[in-house]
Amino acid sequence: MKKILILLLSLMLIFTFMTACGGDQATEQEDPGDAPASDGELVAPRIVKMTIKDYGTITLELDPNEAPETVRNFCDLAASGFYDGLKFHRIMDGFMIQGGGNEEVELEPIVGEFASNGYNNTISHKEGVISMARFPNDPNSATSQFFITVADDSFLDGDYAAFGYVTEGLDICKQIAADSNPIDDNGTIPEEEQPIIESVEVVD
Repeated sequence: MKKILILLLSLMLIFTFMTACGGDQATEQEDPGDAPASDGELVAPRIVKMTIKDYGTITLELDPNEAPETVRNFCDLAASGFYDGLKFHRIMDGFMIQGGGNEEVELEPIVGEFASNGYNNTISHKEGVISMARFPNDPNSATSQFFITVADDSFLDGDYAAFGYVTEGLDICKQIAADSNPIDDNGTIPEEEQPIIESVEVVD
């Protein structure tokens, strides 16, 4: 009789334990608070004001959804004052204006966010697009230098990290290009003639 009583008590304990576990599992599955956050949420664009001495201010809208690391890098440099006082050193009318380089400061390269480097960046290099300059033989060599297109340069698509658009001041970009007097076919501008970037400010 004692053995039967012990057996019954054991069965009751096992049944109670299994029921409790099942109840906890159901609670975890039905609790929406445990669901992971949804992916693919769009990030708001960053607005940048770039003031060029003797020319005026260019407004840019940067797209962190297409090139998040590129936008982050550019905005961090701008916020630190890195670009203030630098110049457009390479200009080709009918193509682009390029600047933002500082040979005295060593920067960590960033990943190249473009198709040939495995990234789905859909921004096309149309007129008024800002993109990153890099070494031709190294897709992950961009640091601070950028260029703004003054024509439709879609042949660059897939090989350079475009990351935003000029929303105001495209006429300024075109005037800088038109005023340029490069000394070679690569668009090199003499030091004393290089347009000065007075400031780059992230306003939003």
